[in-house]
Amino acid sequence: MSDLLLQAFEAPVNEKLPRLRVGDSVTVYVRINVGDKNERTQMIRGMIIRMSGGGNNESFTVRRIAPGGVGVELTYLTRSPRIERIEIQRHAHVRRAKLYFMRERSGKSARLREKRYDL
Repeated sequence: MSDLLLQAFEAPVNEKLPRLRVGDSVTVYVRINVGDKNERTQMIRGMIIRMSGGGNNESFTVRRIAPGGVGVELTYLTRSPRIERIEIQRHAHVRRAKLYFMRERSGKSARLREKRYDL
């Protein structure tokens, strides 16, 4: 009975979103509220350092470097209606499920090896 109840509250999957993996460099377009009634689209470009959860609770964390060299991590629900689209810039070859070690790195040591697909 509880499984049927949980399925009734499942948010629809957005087919426009690509399959995300840890280590991907992405651009996330998110609708944010400005003032009372206005909305605008904000672009966040960074690397996915974490994927967690499943179903409705599935989320991913994007890490970017803000002006001044400060690292900013933003977590988004994958099935959020606020996400307009996600563009994948590049895939990286990673051997970890969570890339928390990237927090201490900067400059050249913060680069990951690119994964290339032969088509």
